[in-house]
Amino acid sequence: MTSQNINAAASGTWKLGDLHVNRLGFGAMRLTQDGPAFTRDSAPSDRARAIGVLRRAVELGVNHIDTAAFYFSPLRSANELINTALAPYPDDLVITTKVGPGRSLAGEFVPHATPGQLRGQVEENLRQLGRDHLDVVNLRIVGDDSIAERFGALADLREAGLIRHLGLSNVRPHHLAEAQAIAPVVCVQNMYGLGAGPEQEAFLRSCGEQGVAFVPFYAIAGTGREAGTGGAEHEEVLAVARAHGVGAAEIRLAWTLHRGPHVLAIPGTGNPDHLTANVAAGSLRLTAEDLALLDSVGRTG
Repeated sequence: MTSQNINAAASGTWKLGDLHVNRLGFGAMRLTQDGPAFTRDSAPSDRARAIGVLRRAVELGVNHIDTAAFYFSPLRSANELINTALAPYPDDLVITTKVGPGRSLAGEFVPHATPGQLRGQVEENLRQLGRDHLDVVNLRIVGDDSIAERFGALADLREAGLIRHLGLSNVRPHHLAEAQAIAPVVCVQNMYGLGAGPEQEAFLRSCGEQGVAFVPFYAIAGTGREAGTGGAEHEEVLAVARAHGVGAAEIRLAWTLHRGPHVLAIPGTGNPDHLTANVAAGSLRLTAEDLALLDSVGRTG
Protein backbone atom coordinates (compact mmCIF):
# COMPACT_ATOMS: atom_id res chain seq x y z
CA MET A 1 0.00 0.00 0.00
CA THR A 2 1.43 3.37 -1.00
CA SER A 3 1.26 6.47 1.19
CA GLN A 4 -1.37 7.82 -1.21
CA ASN A 5 -3.80 5.12 -0.04
CA ILE A 6 -2.99 4.65 3.66
CA ASN A 7 -6.17 5.00 5.68
CA ALA A 8 -6.46 6.93 8.93
CA ALA A 9 -7.70 3.71 10.54
CA ALA A 10 -4.06 2.58 10.58
CA SER A 11 -3.56 4.97 13.51
CA GLY A 12 -5.96 3.00 15.71
CA THR A 13 -9.20 4.16 17.28
CA TRP A 14 -10.50 5.83 20.44
CA LYS A 15 -13.94 6.60 21.83
CA LEU A 16 -14.97 10.17 22.60
CA GLY A 17 -17.84 9.29 24.87
CA ASP A 18 -19.88 6.98 22.61
CA LEU A 19 -18.27 8.25 19.39
CA HIS A 20 -15.58 6.14 17.72
CA VAL A 21 -12.83 8.10 15.96
CA ASN A 22 -9.61 7.19 14.19
CA ARG A 23 -6.72 8.59 16.20
CA LEU A 24 -5.37 10.51 13.18
CA GLY A 25 -7.78 13.39 12.61
CA PHE A 26 -7.73 16.79 10.93
CA GLY A 27 -7.52 20.34 12.27
CA ALA A 28 -9.26 23.06 10.27
CA MET A 29 -7.35 26.13 11.50
CA ARG A 30 -5.03 26.32 8.49
CA LEU A 31 -7.76 25.76 5.88
CA THR A 32 -8.86 29.36 5.54
CA GLN A 33 -5.65 31.18 4.62
CA ASP A 34 -2.24 30.80 3.02
CA GLY A 35 0.22 31.88 5.68
CA PRO A 36 -0.05 32.34 9.45
CA ALA A 37 -3.50 31.97 10.95
CA PHE A 38 -5.35 34.95 12.42
CA THR A 39 -3.30 37.63 10.63
CA ARG A 40 -4.78 40.24 8.35
CA ASP A 41 -2.09 39.99 5.69
CA SER A 42 -2.50 36.26 5.05
CA ALA A 43 -4.13 35.65 1.69
CA PRO A 44 -7.41 33.70 1.70
CA SER A 45 -6.95 30.09 0.71
CA ASP A 46 -8.06 28.69 -2.64
CA ARG A 47 -11.66 27.67 -1.95
CA ALA A 48 -11.76 24.72 -4.34
CA ARG A 49 -8.50 23.34 -3.00
CA ALA A 50 -9.67 23.64 0.63
CA ILE A 51 -12.91 21.83 -0.17
CA GLY A 52 -10.92 19.17 -2.01
CA VAL A 53 -8.63 18.66 0.98
CA LEU A 54 -11.60 18.10 3.28
CA ARG A 55 -13.22 15.61 0.94
CA ARG A 56 -9.94 13.77 0.44
CA ALA A 57 -9.41 13.61 4.21
CA VAL A 58 -12.73 11.79 4.61
CA GLU A 59 -11.87 9.50 1.69
CA LEU A 60 -8.68 8.60 3.57
CA GLY A 61 -10.64 7.59 6.65
CA VAL A 62 -10.41 10.79 8.70
CA ASN A 63 -13.55 10.87 10.82
CA HIS A 64 -12.54 13.44 13.45
CA ILE A 65 -12.36 17.10 12.39
CA ASP A 66 -11.48 19.90 14.80
CA THR A 67 -12.81 23.38 14.03
CA ALA A 68 -14.15 26.61 15.55
CA ALA A 69 -16.31 29.55 14.49
CA PHE A 70 -13.33 31.85 15.08
CA TYR A 71 -11.32 29.99 12.42
CA PHE A 72 -11.79 32.43 9.57
CA SER A 73 -9.85 34.73 7.28
CA PRO A 74 -10.99 37.35 4.76
CA LEU A 75 -13.49 35.49 2.50
CA ARG A 76 -13.10 32.08 4.20
CA SER A 77 -14.71 30.34 7.19
CA ALA A 78 -13.54 26.90 8.28
CA ASN A 79 -17.03 25.90 9.38
CA GLU A 80 -18.57 27.02 6.10
CA LEU A 81 -15.93 25.12 4.12
CA ILE A 82 -16.64 21.99 6.17
CA ASN A 83 -20.38 22.39 5.61
CA THR A 84 -19.98 22.89 1.86
CA ALA A 85 -17.50 20.05 1.43
CA LEU A 86 -19.04 17.37 3.61
CA ALA A 87 -22.77 17.95 4.20
CA PRO A 88 -24.79 15.81 4.33
CA TYR A 89 -22.30 14.51 6.82
CA PRO A 90 -21.20 10.85 6.96
CA ASP A 91 -22.74 9.04 9.91
CA ASP A 92 -19.35 8.29 11.45
CA LEU A 93 -17.92 11.82 11.14
CA VAL A 94 -17.25 13.53 14.47
CA ILE A 95 -16.89 17.31 14.36
CA THR A 96 -15.30 18.86 17.42
CA THR A 97 -15.50 22.60 17.90
CA LYS A 98 -14.41 24.99 20.60
CA VAL A 99 -15.92 28.03 22.26
CA GLY A 100 -14.63 30.73 24.55
CA PRO A 101 -12.50 32.87 22.22
CA GLY A 102 -14.23 35.26 19.83
CA ARG A 103 -13.20 37.52 16.98
CA SER A 104 -14.74 40.66 15.56
CA LEU A 105 -15.75 40.89 11.90
CA ALA A 106 -12.44 42.68 11.34
CA GLY A 107 -10.64 39.59 12.62
CA GLU A 108 -9.46 41.00 15.95
CA PHE A 109 -9.75 38.79 19.02
CA VAL A 110 -12.22 40.04 21.62
CA PRO A 111 -12.51 39.11 25.32
CA HIS A 112 -13.46 35.49 25.93
CA ALA A 113 -17.14 34.74 26.24
CA THR A 114 -18.88 35.01 29.58
CA PRO A 115 -21.09 32.12 30.73
CA GLY A 116 -24.11 33.95 29.33
CA GLN A 117 -22.45 34.43 25.93
CA LEU A 118 -21.46 30.82 25.38
CA ARG A 119 -24.89 29.78 24.09
CA GLY A 120 -24.56 32.34 21.30
CA GLN A 121 -21.19 30.87 20.33
CA VAL A 122 -22.61 27.35 20.33
CA GLU A 123 -25.54 28.46 18.19
CA GLU A 124 -23.20 30.19 15.73
CA ASN A 125 -21.26 26.94 15.29
CA LEU A 126 -24.54 25.09 14.77
CA ARG A 127 -25.63 27.59 12.12
CA GLN A 128 -22.34 27.60 10.23
CA LEU A 129 -22.01 23.82 10.26
CA GLY A 130 -25.68 23.21 9.45
CA ARG A 131 -26.15 20.91 12.44
CA ASP A 132 -28.89 20.53 15.03
CA HIS A 133 -26.34 19.48 17.66
CA LEU A 134 -22.57 19.58 18.09
CA ASP A 135 -20.71 16.30 18.62
CA VAL A 136 -18.03 17.64 20.97
CA VAL A 137 -17.56 21.18 22.29
CA ASN A 138 -14.30 22.16 24.00
CA LEU A 139 -14.27 25.08 26.39
CA ARG A 140 -11.05 26.92 25.60
CA ILE A 141 -9.68 29.15 28.34
CA VAL A 142 -6.77 31.42 29.17
CA GLY A 143 -5.40 31.56 32.70
CA ASP A 144 -5.88 29.61 35.92
CA ASP A 145 -9.21 31.01 37.10
CA SER A 146 -12.19 28.80 37.93
CA ILE A 147 -14.09 27.45 34.94
CA ALA A 148 -17.11 26.25 36.92
CA GLU A 149 -19.58 28.86 35.68
CA ARG A 150 -18.49 28.62 32.06
CA PHE A 151 -18.34 24.84 31.99
CA GLY A 152 -21.63 24.70 33.85
CA ALA A 153 -23.24 26.80 31.12
CA LEU A 154 -22.05 24.29 28.51
CA ALA A 155 -23.26 21.41 30.67
CA ASP A 156 -26.72 23.01 30.61
CA LEU A 157 -26.59 23.13 26.80
CA ARG A 158 -25.59 19.47 26.81
CA GLU A 159 -28.63 18.67 28.91
CA ALA A 160 -30.74 20.67 26.43
CA GLY A 161 -29.49 18.51 23.54
CA LEU A 162 -27.42 21.11 21.71
CA ILE A 163 -24.14 19.39 22.63
CA ARG A 164 -23.42 15.66 22.79
CA HIS A 165 -20.08 15.65 24.64
CA LEU A 166 -17.86 18.18 26.39
CA GLY A 167 -14.13 18.76 26.45
CA LEU A 168 -11.54 21.32 27.57
CA SER A 169 -8.77 23.22 25.81
CA ASN A 170 -5.65 24.97 27.10
CA VAL A 171 -6.23 23.84 30.67
CA ARG A 172 -4.36 22.50 33.69
CA PRO A 173 -5.13 19.44 35.83
CA HIS A 174 -7.18 21.35 38.40
CA HIS A 175 -9.48 22.60 35.61
CA LEU A 176 -10.15 19.02 34.51
CA ALA A 177 -11.02 18.03 38.07
CA GLU A 178 -13.30 21.05 38.43
CA ALA A 179 -15.11 20.27 35.19
CA GLN A 180 -15.53 16.57 35.93
CA ALA A 181 -17.38 17.46 39.11
CA ILE A 182 -19.97 19.15 36.88
CA ALA A 183 -20.26 16.91 33.80
CA PRO A 184 -18.27 14.20 31.99
CA VAL A 185 -15.20 15.36 30.03
CA VAL A 186 -14.24 13.29 26.97
CA CYS A 187 -11.09 15.13 25.87
CA VAL A 188 -8.42 17.63 26.80
CA GLN A 189 -6.89 19.64 23.97
CA ASN A 190 -3.57 21.22 24.96
CA MET A 191 -0.36 22.33 23.29
CA TYR A 192 2.04 19.40 23.28
CA GLY A 193 4.85 17.97 21.21
CA LEU A 194 8.47 16.89 21.18
CA GLY A 195 10.38 18.45 24.05
CA ALA A 196 7.32 18.77 26.30
CA GLY A 197 8.10 19.40 29.95
CA PRO A 198 7.48 17.08 32.92
CA GLU A 199 4.20 18.77 33.88
CA GLN A 200 2.83 18.31 30.37
CA GLU A 201 3.91 14.67 30.33
CA ALA A 202 2.30 14.06 33.71
CA PHE A 203 -0.98 15.62 32.61
CA LEU A 204 -1.02 13.50 29.43
CA ARG A 205 -0.53 10.35 31.50
CA SER A 206 -3.19 11.42 34.01
CA CYS A 207 -5.72 11.91 31.23
CA GLY A 208 -5.04 8.38 30.02
CA GLU A 209 -5.51 6.96 33.50
CA GLN A 210 -8.90 8.68 33.64
CA GLY A 211 -9.99 7.52 30.18
CA VAL A 212 -9.90 11.07 28.82
CA ALA A 213 -8.52 11.62 25.32
CA PHE A 214 -5.52 13.92 25.08
CA VAL A 215 -5.52 15.91 21.84
CA PRO A 216 -2.32 17.91 21.21
CA PHE A 217 -2.36 21.05 19.12
CA TYR A 218 0.79 22.38 17.40
CA ALA A 219 2.23 18.84 17.49
CA ILE A 220 4.02 19.62 14.21
CA ALA A 221 4.43 23.40 14.41
CA GLY A 222 5.73 23.43 17.99
CA THR A 223 6.79 26.92 18.99
CA GLY A 224 5.89 28.11 15.47
CA ARG A 225 2.25 27.91 16.63
CA GLU A 226 -0.12 29.72 14.21
CA ALA A 227 2.72 30.43 11.77
CA GLY A 228 3.42 26.74 11.25
CA THR A 229 6.76 25.02 11.01
CA GLY A 230 9.89 27.05 10.48
CA GLY A 231 13.56 27.13 11.28
CA ALA A 232 16.01 24.26 11.53
CA GLU A 233 14.73 20.84 12.52
CA HIS A 234 16.39 18.84 15.31
CA GLU A 235 18.97 16.38 14.01
CA GLU A 236 17.38 13.61 16.08
CA VAL A 237 14.10 14.07 14.20
CA LEU A 238 15.87 14.15 10.85
CA ALA A 239 17.79 10.97 11.65
CA VAL A 240 14.61 9.04 12.43
CA ALA A 241 12.91 10.52 9.36
CA ARG A 242 15.75 9.32 7.14
CA ALA A 243 15.56 5.85 8.65
CA HIS A 244 11.86 5.59 7.77
CA GLY A 245 12.03 7.42 4.44
CA VAL A 246 9.56 10.12 5.47
CA GLY A 247 9.60 13.79 6.43
CA ALA A 248 10.13 15.35 9.83
CA ALA A 249 6.45 16.26 10.20
CA GLU A 250 5.42 12.63 9.86
CA ILE A 251 7.90 11.61 12.56
CA ARG A 252 6.56 14.27 14.92
CA LEU A 253 3.03 12.98 14.35
CA ALA A 254 4.05 9.35 14.78
CA TRP A 255 5.86 10.20 18.02
CA THR A 256 2.73 11.95 19.25
CA LEU A 257 0.56 8.91 18.58
CA HIS A 258 3.09 6.69 20.38
CA ARG A 259 2.53 8.60 23.65
CA GLY A 260 -0.49 6.47 24.50
CA PRO A 261 -3.64 4.92 23.01
CA HIS A 262 -5.68 7.85 24.32
CA VAL A 263 -3.60 10.42 22.40
CA LEU A 264 -5.20 11.73 19.22
CA ALA A 265 -3.63 13.88 16.49
CA ILE A 266 -5.30 16.71 14.57
CA PRO A 267 -2.71 18.01 12.07
CA GLY A 268 -4.06 20.72 9.83
CA THR A 269 -3.14 21.68 6.28
CA GLY A 270 -4.55 23.18 3.12
CA ASN A 271 -2.10 21.21 0.99
CA PRO A 272 -3.36 17.88 -0.41
CA ASP A 273 0.14 16.38 -0.49
CA HIS A 274 0.73 17.28 3.15
CA LEU A 275 -2.65 15.77 4.00
CA THR A 276 -1.68 12.43 2.46
CA ALA A 277 1.64 12.40 4.32
CA ASN A 278 -0.02 13.32 7.62
CA VAL A 279 -2.55 10.51 7.33
CA ALA A 280 0.17 8.05 6.37
CA ALA A 281 2.07 8.99 9.53
CA GLY A 282 -0.59 7.12 11.47
CA SER A 283 0.79 3.86 10.10
CA LEU A 284 4.40 4.48 11.16
CA ARG A 285 5.69 2.19 13.90
CA LEU A 286 8.68 3.68 15.69
CA THR A 287 11.25 1.41 17.32
CA ALA A 288 12.37 1.67 20.92
CA GLU A 289 15.61 3.17 19.63
CA ASP A 290 13.66 5.74 17.58
CA LEU A 291 11.61 6.74 20.60
CA ALA A 292 14.62 7.03 22.87
CA LEU A 293 16.34 9.31 20.38
CA LEU A 294 13.24 11.47 19.91
CA ASP A 295 12.60 11.65 23.66
CA SER A 296 16.01 13.28 24.03
CA VAL A 297 14.92 16.32 21.97
CA GLY A 298 14.93 19.40 24.15
CA ARG A 299 16.37 17.52 27.10
CA THR A 300 20.08 17.52 26.30
CA GLY A 301 22.18 20.09 28.08
